[in-house]
Amino acid sequence: VQLVESGGGLVQPGGSLRLSCAASGFTFSSYDMSWYRQAPGKERELVAIITDDGGSTNYADSVRGRFTISRDNAKGTVYLQMNSLKPEDTAVYYCYAARTRWPKLAYWGQGTQVTVSS
Repeated sequence: VQLVESGGGLVQPGGSLRLSCAASGFTFSSYDMSWYRQAPGKERELVAIITDDGGSTNYADSVRGRFTISRDNAKGTVYLQMNSLKPEDTAVYYCYAARTRWPKLAYWGQGTQVTVSS
């Protein structure tokens, strides 16, 4: 099982980034997918979630209207489009997969750094 994030980097305030998380080794379409982030000295927090069929999404209040989560089940990939980035969005972003039915398996990616700074 692998979740491999990519697309992080350094961006100026107001800029955009698109994160990708490529999944392998499990039935991607049977898992809800989420993005979490963890800033230095802070707890890991949920950023966005999308259901297994892509039919429903939800966002943290801090990113709603700026970030968009999407998925391509044929490619086994989940995305996070991040617009109007702010310095407080700086964090390591993690991909998380949670199986929707028993057994309730779950997997984490290794994370990708996003730094918003001028």
